[in-house]
Amino acid sequence: MQTIKHLAAIAAILSLGACSSMSQQDKNTAIGAAVGGVAGSVLTGGSTAGAVGGAAVGGVIGNQVNKPPR
Repeated sequence: MQTIKHLAAIAAILSLGACSSMSQQDKNTAIGAAVGGVAGSVLTGGSTAGAVGGAAVGGVIGNQVNKPPR
């Protein structure tokens, strides 16, 4: 079990570098998807469909927040 925790921690640390070149809109989309996924899962009692639906809706909302003018 310790090995899995160590691997998960290493994967999380290494994946943070991928966020450094993201635009603010991309970051908002990712945050919205993460929050929406958690909220969808909680609201549906742990349903996978609820998590996926929440992530999709959260991603769209996050993408539209502070959208740059055209």
